[in-house]
This record gives sequence, C-alpha cells and structure tokens, in this order.
Amino acid sequence: GASRMTEPVSHALNGTIAVVTVDSPPVNTLAREVRAGLKKSFEALRGDPAVQAIVLACAGRTFLSGGDMREFETGVLEPGYHEVLRLIEDSAVPVVAALYGSVMGGGLETAIACHYRIAQGSTRLGLPEITLGIIPGAGGTQRMPRLIGLERTLDMALSGKPLTAADARAIGLVDRTVDADVTAAAVTWARELVAAGKGPRRTREMTVAGVADAGDAARIVAERRAAAARSFKNRDAYNVLLDAVQAAAELPFDQGIARERELSNRVERAVEGRAYRHLFFAERELRRIPGLPAGVASRRVARVGIVGAGTMGGGIAMCFANAGIPVTLVDAKPEALERGRATMRKNYERSVARGSLDAPTMERRLALIATTLDYAALGDADLIVEAAFESMALKKDIFARLDAVARPGAILATNTSTLDIDEIAAVTQRPQDVIGLHFFSPANVMRLLEIVQCAKTAPEVVMTALDVARTIKKVGVVAKVCYGFIGNRMMDPYGREAERCVLEGATPAEVDGALEDFGMAMGILAVYDMAGIDIGHLTRVERAHLLPADPTFYRATALLVERGWLGQKSGRGYYRYDGPERRRTPDPEAIAMFAAEAARLGVPQRRPAAQEIRERCLVALINEGARILEEGVAIRASDIDIVYTAGYGFPSYRGGPMFYADTVGLQVILDKILEFQKVLDPQYWQPAPLLEKLAREGSSFARWQAESSATSDRA
Repeated sequence: GASRMTEPVSHALNGTIAVVTVDSPPVNTLAREVRAGLKKSFEALRGDPAVQAIVLACAGRTFLSGGDMREFETGVLEPGYHEVLRLIEDSAVPVVAALYGSVMGGGLETAIACHYRIAQGSTRLGLPEITLGIIPGAGGTQRMPRLIGLERTLDMALSGKPLTAADARAIGLVDRTVDADVTAAAVTWARELVAAGKGPRRTREMTVAGVADAGDAARIVAERRAAAARSFKNRDAYNVLLDAVQAAAELPFDQGIARERELSNRVERAVEGRAYRHLFFAERELRRIPGLPAGVASRRVARVGIVGAGTMGGGIAMCFANAGIPVTLVDAKPEALERGRATMRKNYERSVARGSLDAPTMERRLALIATTLDYAALGDADLIVEAAFESMALKKDIFARLDAVARPGAILATNTSTLDIDEIAAVTQRPQDVIGLHFFSPANVMRLLEIVQCAKTAPEVVMTALDVARTIKKVGVVAKVCYGFIGNRMMDPYGREAERCVLEGATPAEVDGALEDFGMAMGILAVYDMAGIDIGHLTRVERAHLLPADPTFYRATALLVERGWLGQKSGRGYYRYDGPERRRTPDPEAIAMFAAEAARLGVPQRRPAAQEIRERCLVALINEGARILEEGVAIRASDIDIVYTAGYGFPSYRGGPMFYADTVGLQVILDKILEFQKVLDPQYWQPAPLLEKLAREGSSFARWQAESSATSDRA
C-alpha cells in the first residue's frame, strides 16, 4: 500500500494518563509494525515518572481485531506476540484497554494482557481460532482460564462464537461497559484507579477459578473431549486446544505458555490449519479475473426481476429481499405465484420461530417482493434472473421475451445448472449483457454462486455479478461455459462411481456412509434423493448423444426413475422415507432390484468396501477438476476448492478437493487412476493430462496455480 505519514502506534499524555493509540487501517490487525509500535510506546513509558496509568486505545473501525494471517506463511517476525504482551502486562502502572468493534483472537489476547477492560456496548469479543483449525497462541489458553475460569474459556474457545459486551461483563471478561466514547471513559476510569491507589492487576498472577485440583481439571477436560469428538469429526485442533487449556490449570504460567507455544506450532503446521487458511486466502483471490481491464466499473443494481416462482426463484427472491433490494417475481401461472409467496412466507416464519429474525423484519422483506404475470413489469429492473425449468426451448423463449422488455444496460442472467448459455444469449440482441448466475438449492441458505462468463459477456457485467454476490452475502466464483460449469461437471464422475458401486453390490447406506465418514456433509445418493432423482436423469436424457453408450452408465438412477421412485418427494428413492419425519432408512426392495439388474447386465459383484468407495469417488472428482483447470473453465485450483466447500458439502478442514489432492500427493492420485484403469472400466479412468504432467514433475496444483498466476500478472 501507499506509505503512511503517521506511525501505526503513537502515545500522548493526557495529564498523568498516557494514551497509546493504534491506528492501522482497515481493522488494526496485530501485524509486525503494530507490535513493534506497541513495544516502542510501552518501553518509552516504562520509566516515565509523569505517567500514573496507561490507556490502550485504537482509532478507526475497531479495537485490535486479531492476528496477522499472512504471518502463517512468512513466520512471525520480531517482536513476537508474547514479548509485546508480556511488556504490557509487566507495566508498573495500571493499563486499561478501551474496547470497541470486533475484538477477536490476538486482539482479545492483548486485551486480557492489560490490567483492566472497559468495552463499548456494541463490542463483540471472541476466540475464533478453532474455526481456522488453530488455537489461541498468544497466551489466550493460559490467561483466559485465569480470568473467567476453565469451563467458560472452553465454551468460548470450542464454539469460536463471539460474546456481546454485556455477556463478557457478566462473566468478568470485561469490568465495565459504556455507551459513550470508550477511550474518554477509559481515561476517566484510569484517573479513578489512580485516585483509589489501585495498581496493576496482572491476569497471569490469578489462579484458575472453578477447579478444585489437577484431577478436577482433567475430569472437566475429559468430558469436553468426549462431547467435542462428535461435533469435530476427523479434526484434531479441538484436542490440542483442550490440552493447552488443561495446562493452564496444571502448570505455572511460564510453563503453561511454553506448552501453549509448542501446541500452537503443531496445529499451525498441520493439514487442518493449512486447509482453513488456504480457503481464507482463496476467497480473497476470487475477484481477480484475468482479462478484465483494470478499474472496470460495475453497473448499479437497485431493482431485480426474477422469472419463475418455483423453489429456486423464490429462494433467489429472498436473497435480494434480505439485502434490502426490491424484487419483481414473474411467473406464467397465478397458482405458481401463490405457491411461491406461501413458501417464502413459510421459510421466513421458520426463521422467526428459531429466533434468528423478528416479525417486523420478515414483513419488511416480504413487502419488497412483488409478484406479477406480466413480463412488462420487468422494464425497470437492473438485473433479471431467469429461474425456470431446465429446458433449452423454454429458456430461449424467456430470453427472447426479456430482450424485448428489459431496459438497455439491464443484465440478463440465467440460473441454468447445465445448459449452454452462449446458445441462450444468441437469441437476444444483447449477448454482452447475458451471464450465468447459478444459485445452489436452497438459494436463501447456500453460500455459493457460480458466475458463468459467456463468450460475449462484457467485463463490467462480470464485475457487477461479483459485486451482486457480495451484496447478497454469497461467495461468487467465476467459471466459463461448459456442461455443468465447475460444480456439476465434477459431480458427474463422482456420482457415477458412487452409483456404480451400488450396482457392484455395495448398499446405498455403505456408499453414503463411506463418503460421510470422510467428512462430506451428505452422501451423494442421499443428495440425489433430496434433490429429486429425475433432475439429473432428465439432464442425462437431454445429453444422451454426448454420453458413453455403456448400458451400466448411471443405470441404478435410471432404474429408480422408471419405477417412479424419485427420492424424498415420492417417499422412496435410493432409500425409503417413511413416517412424519421422513428419515432415510435402507430399502431392501431397492437393493434387490439393483442386484437383479446387475446380474442381467453382468456387472461383477466387487462389493467395494468403504476405502475403495471413497477412493473411486474422490479420485474421479479430482481428475475431472484437473481437466477443468486445463480447459480454463475454472481460473484457479483454489476456485474449485471454494465451489466444493461452499456449495457441495466438501469438508473445509480438508481444504477442498484440489488442496486435498496436493496433501495426498498427485503421484498417489495418478497411481490410483492407473490402478482403476486396470481393474475397472478403462474408458472412465483416463488421467487428465495436467494431473499426469504435475505428478510426473513432482509438482502440485498449488504450485501450478502460483506459476500461471505469475504469468497472467506479467501478461
């Protein structure tokens, strides 16, 4: 960035009170220069006889917001966190922290190294490290139990959820709350402390409350470990966190800090922590689109039109209404509009019942959604999203009508998940304004939005789509046109292997169980049942000429469709869904039907075990990802990882399929493909050329991405 005239940390005297101010936009991260500035100020104030107390304050949007994520890659440069926090805590005069905004992670660890804490009423305080696969590493696991006790520290650190200022005050994490200017209030309070003869109150000198002895601490931690094992499947950071907090109850402070440091280093290097950081940085890369001119402006989107009032159209309407943007929803049938309205209201009412929304907000949002049968009502929309049934003829008809009514400069988007958008754009006089916006079901919940850049889409239309994604709190990933874009195209071979395993004699529950044990939010066969088995089947019928002429290809699915067993909506699919709560239960009849069909087609009964099921599905997924990268359908390997973790339930702690492939090693993945080529159907097991090349070079998708990004930066 530009060089700043002012230092990030300064101090000034206010009578006998020194105010140390951090001003390092945008969010006062504890980066190296901030730590160096704090060290300089606290050392300068150390022997000053004029100073009777110190206030640690910040300027700008928030108090110290957290540690510097970039240092995980570079290593923490001097001065380190421990040295600086120790210096603050060592102060011979009282230090008061003036808290406001988001006080998270390293920011909160700094606050509890101060002697007294006052917070503005709207402050949020938290230790979110576990959500990034790491643990508080700047003394948080040692000071926090001394301040608020073992149990409450574990509540905070295991959930990663922030507390309000009022909650923090109730448990003694902050001493006072104030609604006025918190820095002024901190100075006033510092004067009172001096007048009352109150000296420093060092957190490290307190004893851990609520613990009778070491055995008691061990018992509390063991109970938490058992409970956490269920919610932190396949993860280790919570175990390490529990070890560190237990050390606070069992060891003197300095030994506890040494233990925390050793444990913290371990999780930072572990795959889990690297996976979360990979996704954190991957999200920041999403808006860098090669070929978009620098400084391209986006168009204003103040009104939105939506065509199609089904599940998808209604969900999309809610996304915009939630962001305060008025929506006009069009459908050809009045009963479809009625049903759509009722469904949206029901969805909002569920949120009100859960307490995540209040009734007046619900009514305000519903009032932003107008319904009509008349396309002309879309004349003032800045963006129109078509969310009709997956049929090329229908979509072309809708786009021709939209082209006639939409104002010049309006963006026309399709929510298709598979169709060729270039072909749809061709029926309009404005292909430069056409783009794909592929929402994921349920649209009002899922974070992912695939933005499909067509051959003729104008750069500012792509930029507008990225901004719209941000406005409606979605993660927008840009893809190029191809069958299924990024997500569904990769899902195809993954699903093919899952259902092929069923024909080979594995039960649906065994297949889904193997995938869920790996960490997928839901096994793919259960997903098909939820979405409707006919959806994917109809797409395959429409594309039959492009698919292998193999009678076993997606045969289990076709069989279910022939029977009319379409999943949850029919009460049965791969599973049965009986009773009022429609829980999935195995269906012996379906299993017998698959076995009979396998016998008719001569499919060998391998009865694949969990490991083989997992390997076949994941390796097929990764191999297709490599093809997509090579074709330029996805810009970056990390974009694919975002698509899969944000939209397809791939476990974040594994970093997405391409990051996961790198951690396993691409040579290992290639060897698997070659093995499957020998023992399974070779037409499905051809290594992607990019995967083969990188494996042979001992390289990785990450290295390939860094090299291609450097090339496009120079271009």
